[in-house]
Amino acid sequence: MPTILESGIVDVTFGDNVKVVQPVNLYGCTIGADCFIGPFVEIQKDVTIGARCRIQSHAFICELVTIGDDCFISHGAMFINDLFSIGGPAKGRRDLWASTKIGNHVSIGTNATILPVSICDNVVIGAGAVVTRDITEPGIYVGNPARFVRIPDGSA
Repeated sequence: MPTILESGIVDVTFGDNVKVVQPVNLYGCTIGADCFIGPFVEIQKDVTIGARCRIQSHAFICELVTIGDDCFISHGAMFINDLFSIGGPAKGRRDLWASTKIGNHVSIGTNATILPVSICDNVVIGAGAVVTRDITEPGIYVGNPARFVRIPDGSA
């Protein structure tokens, strides 16, 4: 017989007025007030989600990620904390993992991949983009690797 593990909600700190659509796998994380968490989302321990964020279905937010206020994480967005620095998975060696910090008013598009980086406030990451370096200037970033294309008002 296989070992059956169930998803669920364990040791989560919730702000006021949070909505969660099950099934989800949330454990050891903090979710701010007025957030929405869609179905089939996994948010691991030591993750902090700010207030008024929307995390859409099938998103994966690994350990060591901090997301600011008023952010949107679209369907299937993936966060990575292990860069395979030893040629393969770190196999639980947290000392080999790196953290990710997302600012306020950041939107991350469908199927985007976010490596351990820092992203400033007021950024849009396009669908399918792969963010491999810190983003220090507001704007819209697309592609693999993600590159700046314009500021949101279109004047760049």
